[in-house]
Order: sequence, then C-alpha cells, then structure tokens
Amino acid sequence: MKIDHSLPLEYSTKQNDQNIFGFWVFLAAEIMLFATLFTSYFTLEHRVGNGPSGSEIFEITPVLFETLVLLTSSFTIGLGIHAMRIGKQKAMLTFFAITLVLGLGFLGFEIDEFLTYIHEGATLQTSAFTAILMMTLGTHGAHVTFGLFWGAGILMQIKKRGLTPETTNKSFIFSLYWHFLDVVWIFIFSFIYLKGMM
Repeated sequence: MKIDHSLPLEYSTKQNDQNIFGFWVFLAAEIMLFATLFTSYFTLEHRVGNGPSGSEIFEITPVLFETLVLLTSSFTIGLGIHAMRIGKQKAMLTFFAITLVLGLGFLGFEIDEFLTYIHEGATLQTSAFTAILMMTLGTHGAHVTFGLFWGAGILMQIKKRGLTPETTNKSFIFSLYWHFLDVVWIFIFSFIYLKGMM
C-alpha cells in the first residue's frame, strides 16, 4: 500500500480516495431518500383528517433544544477531525465521544417528542399528515441511531490501532455522514417544524 505523505492521512492512499468518492455516491442516494420523504410530506401535510395539525402539536422550545444539541455535535466532530489531522489522537477521541453523547441526547429528546405526539393522538394511523411526519422523523432518527453504533465502533478501532490511513479514512467518512444528518435536520426544522407552526 503506497502512502502519499503530501496528503491528509484519510486521503493518503488510492483506496482511501476511492472510499471517500464512493461514500459521496452513497450520500447522493441518501439525499434522494430524504427528498422523497420531504416531497411526500409536502403533498400530505394538510391531510389531517380528524387528527391534529402541525400547529397543534409542534412546540418550538423542545425542537430548538434538539437543533442546538445536534448542531453542537456537528461542531465537535469537526474539532475531532481537525485533531485527527494534526495527530492528536486523545483530543480526537474526546471530541468524537462528545459528539456521540450529544447524538444520544438528541435521540432521547426525539423519542420523548414521539411519545408526546402519540399521547396527543398523532400516530401512524391517525392521518396521512401524522403518518408521513412519523416516517420522516423516524427515518432521520434511525440514521442517527445507526451513526451512534458506527461512531462507537470507530472509537474502539482507533483506541486499538491508533491513527492509521484506514482508521482516519473511516473517521472522515463517518464525519461526512454526521454532517449530512445535521443538514437534513436543518431542513426538517425549517420546512416541517417552523412552517408547520405558522
């Protein structure tokens, strides 16, 4: 395996470069998945039947808190990648661990929000609006859950093997995934919650 020392470690081999390109292709497919969910949501958002509408169940305070937690996790993973690039393994592990704790906190708030909606009569069976709302939020939540397991696996690998071309490549790809989840959440916050409260 030929290592190009003029490049950051995560890009330093041909395989690493191809892995990153392949992940961008995967993210393009993920964008299509969420675009389909958003299109379905905009089509069904006014079909509330006898169930509640967005303006009746959405509350700004918990959603703002969720948003703050997830955006902070995007910042900490950025710090983790910076620490990785300058060879500070302990700092990188710390920032990645903080990112995962924030992700876990976000997930806890999202689960609590789901339970609140169900208590208020907004379930998958209530109306087309509540069904697509639950599907969209649930898909994002499932991605965050997967990310938590993936990130924990990367932490264990780095603790065991250190900062190698392989572990840095995996870490960088994971950071792209995590930033992607934050961008999707910004769209959810803006076009589902804020729009729904108006």
